[in-house]
Amino acid sequence: MKQQGSEPHNRLHGSGAHGSRQHARGSVRLFALEWLRDYRQPWFRLDVIAGLTAAAVVIPKALAYATIAGLPVQVGLYTAFVPMLIYALFGTSRPLSVSTTTTIAILAGAALAEVSSGTPAALVTAAATLALLVGAILVLAGLLRLGFVANFISEPVLVGFKAGIGIVIVVDQIPKLLGIHIHKGSFIHNLLATFEGLPQASLPTVAMAVFTIAILLVMKRFAPRAPAPLVAVAIGIGAMSLFGLERFGVATVGVVPTGLPAVTLPDWQLLAQLWPAAMGIALMSFTETIAAGRAFAQSDEPTPQPNRELVATGLANIGGALLGAMPAGGGTTQTAVNRLAGARTQLAGLVTAALALGTILLLAPFIGLMPDATLAAVVIVYSVGLINPLEFREILTVRRTEFIWALVAMAGVVLLGTLQGIVVAIIVSLVALAYQVSDPPVHVLGRRPGSNVFRPRSDEHPEDESFPGLLMLRPEGRIFFANAERIGQKIQPLIAEASPKVMAFDLGGVFDLEYTALKMLTEAEKRLREKGVTLWLVGLNPGVLAMVKQSPLGQTLGLERMFFNLEEAVARYESAPAAV
Repeated sequence: MKQQGSEPHNRLHGSGAHGSRQHARGSVRLFALEWLRDYRQPWFRLDVIAGLTAAAVVIPKALAYATIAGLPVQVGLYTAFVPMLIYALFGTSRPLSVSTTTTIAILAGAALAEVSSGTPAALVTAAATLALLVGAILVLAGLLRLGFVANFISEPVLVGFKAGIGIVIVVDQIPKLLGIHIHKGSFIHNLLATFEGLPQASLPTVAMAVFTIAILLVMKRFAPRAPAPLVAVAIGIGAMSLFGLERFGVATVGVVPTGLPAVTLPDWQLLAQLWPAAMGIALMSFTETIAAGRAFAQSDEPTPQPNRELVATGLANIGGALLGAMPAGGGTTQTAVNRLAGARTQLAGLVTAALALGTILLLAPFIGLMPDATLAAVVIVYSVGLINPLEFREILTVRRTEFIWALVAMAGVVLLGTLQGIVVAIIVSLVALAYQVSDPPVHVLGRRPGSNVFRPRSDEHPEDESFPGLLMLRPEGRIFFANAERIGQKIQPLIAEASPKVMAFDLGGVFDLEYTALKMLTEAEKRLREKGVTLWLVGLNPGVLAMVKQSPLGQTLGLERMFFNLEEAVARYESAPAAV
């Protein structure tokens, strides 16, 4: 087996050394304002305009999302200011806009409902403690280079999870839309309580909500780039101020404190109660952050680096926590607005943060006049976007099992609760992964006539060549403990049907072998030998070859029964089939 000697082995080690150097260079490093290094003067105008435009969307939505979490609206302002500012200093995504999101808000609200006494001061302290925990988890994950964890929730499961979040939020906000008060509980309880409260609905409140929804939908349809949330909020405040709608039972946000946020110290006694929720929120924060950053990255700018994004988002949460913010992350909608408005760097984020600060200092009294129904309408319109029937349909078209996973994730959120829904989403993703890798196909190969191309035999290519007495098999995907036994089971009937003298097992697509897989091959070789069948291994990469050589299987086979590729194995078989 001279082709599989030192040269490929050295190439592998050469690339490994290079990979080690790349790994060292890719370690987590933080450079504040790194985007300033190659800043260009023409970008300044674009960034300022984008920051102003994004602020018109981010600030009203931050107010609304604070109410989802059951927090005072000023917490939303603090979250649009501090995390946005800190991420702009340390983040690697040029257009990413960091504040809070619908998903993070509902998860935070569920966590806070379990630990807080319900008073505004206690809620703010608990929210800051939660944000601090989330930030610490994200920073630690970044330092441990766990950026790959975001991939543990599959896209279909994430679609179902977000749809469930959207349904829960809509049901949660409908009472505010109607001007009724209910005692909050489970999803089913809230739904039934809302129906029972319909006779007490306030018509002026409903009218305000319907009017706000109409504004948002019309602007979304005919002026998609316009800051619809800002317009809706401004009209709501104007209507309350001009017409005194409080006289007709239209509730408002109430007093919003003016001035810089005070330093908020965490309640250390809450850490033990909040850390499980913080783990889930940290996962969703990073998942949404990296998804938004990748979705809107341009080819001529640096690609977001997952581990540095973990640290930057973590620092944003820690800084926000100390100034009374709630957990934060990158938002897809606001990042889209930022990018479409022309953002080239994080200067746009600094502009948005500056406007949030200006709102805190100057506009707080006006925000206090905002109708609750207006905020509820904003929340509902943008939460409905999480429910995407077309995406469910696409998943069903591609693979029915993944559609079922999406439905299970959605049901987990709706029926069990949002925090429990994260656990369901992760478990479903891991079960789906196990399902996919536990039953890999094993292909019988043929050779395309007149070539050295080997491919799975099929009715589409009846002309492909086979070789009497030689059975060529190729497993698809990695072989490890979860599927090794199943692959062994699939091989047995193929051998019984072909009755070969030699089975050539092509492992060209297997980059690694673990003990269970190696044991399966060893036992398979023994059973084949008892039946008079010789096992050949083909296409071993240098790492797998070294592992096989060190095992009893390698001693049994010897180098003469291991081949660099199928072409070499077929040539060896054709040259002396009787001697095999």
